[in-house]
Amino acid sequence: MHKEEQIRNIAIIAHVDHGKTTLVDAMLKQSGVYRENQQVVERVMDSNDLERERGITILAKNTAVEYKNTKINIVDTPGHADFSGEVERILKMVNGVLLLVDASDGPMPQTRFVLSKSLELGHKVIVVINKIDRPDARIDQVIDEILDLFIELGASDEQLDSPFIFCSAKKGTASVEQDVEGTNLIPLFETILEYIPSPPRNKEMPLQMLISSIDYNEFVGRIAIGRIERGMIKQNQELVVCNYHDKNMLKKAKAVNIYQFEGLSRVSVTEAAAGNIIALSGIPDITIGDTVCSAECPQALEFAQISAPTIEMTFSVNDSPFAGKEGKYVTSRNIRDRLERELLKDVSLKVSELDTTDSFNVAGRGEMHLSILIETMRREGYEFQVSPPRVLMKEINGIKSEPVERLVADVPQECAGAVIEKLGQRRGELLNMTPMGARMKLEFLAPSRGLFGYRSEFLTDTKGEGIMASVFDSYAPYKGTLSRRSQGSLIAYEAGEAITYGLYNAQERGRLFIGPNTPVYEGMVVGISSNSKDIPVNVCKRKQLTNMRATGHDDALRLVPHLKMSLEQCMEFLADDELLEITPKSLRIRKRILNHEQRMKAQSREKSGAAGIK
Repeated sequence: MHKEEQIRNIAIIAHVDHGKTTLVDAMLKQSGVYRENQQVVERVMDSNDLERERGITILAKNTAVEYKNTKINIVDTPGHADFSGEVERILKMVNGVLLLVDASDGPMPQTRFVLSKSLELGHKVIVVINKIDRPDARIDQVIDEILDLFIELGASDEQLDSPFIFCSAKKGTASVEQDVEGTNLIPLFETILEYIPSPPRNKEMPLQMLISSIDYNEFVGRIAIGRIERGMIKQNQELVVCNYHDKNMLKKAKAVNIYQFEGLSRVSVTEAAAGNIIALSGIPDITIGDTVCSAECPQALEFAQISAPTIEMTFSVNDSPFAGKEGKYVTSRNIRDRLERELLKDVSLKVSELDTTDSFNVAGRGEMHLSILIETMRREGYEFQVSPPRVLMKEINGIKSEPVERLVADVPQECAGAVIEKLGQRRGELLNMTPMGARMKLEFLAPSRGLFGYRSEFLTDTKGEGIMASVFDSYAPYKGTLSRRSQGSLIAYEAGEAITYGLYNAQERGRLFIGPNTPVYEGMVVGISSNSKDIPVNVCKRKQLTNMRATGHDDALRLVPHLKMSLEQCMEFLADDELLEITPKSLRIRKRILNHEQRMKAQSREKSGAAGIK
């Protein structure tokens, strides 16, 4: 058992790819968690397959290290803006934060977001400038930018005096002076002990513990994670679960198992005192935001207000001609149960049922947030289809308003003009231009719907050298109509198997998504048109046989390599009258109305209706 004054609870917060998980790796190594000869994977905290593939942290995770007889509980948080719901609730568990900033990039949109939440909660902040060994590091300017950000976010005088640490997480070194290269992370550990306060010592008071995270284990069920605010908890103790927003909710419970974090493992204990971050199993329907209290004094703690979702998609049962061929879970009941399970651990997600029993509206923080859910479900064997993403509008003071994002782009100077022009067309407003040697840092306020499908254009305009990041800023008055994309689709005219001859003729109309021998159905999108109109093509067409054809004549047909689209690219590509069919093996874009004649009639009715309104 650790005394309260020997505990520190910290979260590591930063923009995506600034080195949070790498720093945790180095802290674990230097605190003696591993044996000297132990083989250790990089980014050990990114345990999810998707996290390893994409190189990002999606779920907040807990670990703990020992330094000078002090237990330091560390929470590694996501850096991508779409998972900021994870960050918001995790901050309730800690007493201080390490704000990690790249020595070259400086503060980015997500840096602003997580820092503002930390300052609102009054947390102590240690600023860690990482990657100081980068050849393009600009430490002095980054320090100025961080201090400007503190002032802009209304930091107190004490918070403005936050200590700065200069480190290289990859090398495992830190220093309190920017010109002195460190040899280990001891300066960082010492600063944590000196500057981050120990949790409040309320051991004699009745138990109170806010649940900030939920894990799941098929053997023990739900595992609730949170910090004990006051009192003590003992194994098999009689408890009451209550909720701040539901005054009538009082549920009896029992602490079957209690776990503390030590290194990368959870260690079973019989009791834990105030200040500790623990995991608790044995309460079947506990959820994030609930408060676990002693039976004699049920008092709910206020839960951090989670920002509302800004983007919505419709998930529905797959009804294409290929439905049920590749998926394991294909019914509306399967999809509903899976979405309900996701709601238990993701407080940023909202799910609502539609009039039809086979469709659900799923709202999240951004395209990345929803695409991770879709990819996870796909890997688990689910088959379904989704609509194009759409923003959630609000009416504020009688004015129709839409979500606006703060976007920062780091681009080569010669590409800045093209980026400014394209974002201007998408109703983006340029706020700042900062030269950085041969590169330019651009800051915009742009409507969320204007950024749909822009990422691929951005990479083309910057020749693959641009870096773009955005985070939700606010709701602003509606900025008018925007075209979703400038090019139409190539649509399969009949069902069958794609043939080289048919594909060769179709590729003259645009860029194809499929190759020979690919099964297609009528209404399936097989490519992107070279102009703004949808073009039906017959990719199953065979060459007419004649007695004049020479042997080997078809060898002259050469196909351009087809475009393989990722899940995010497919979501960005979708037009308003299209759906994305998702199976464990395939991603297929299709029209909502598959039959060509019916689709043409529906379009003509829409046009005549629009003309009548005018």
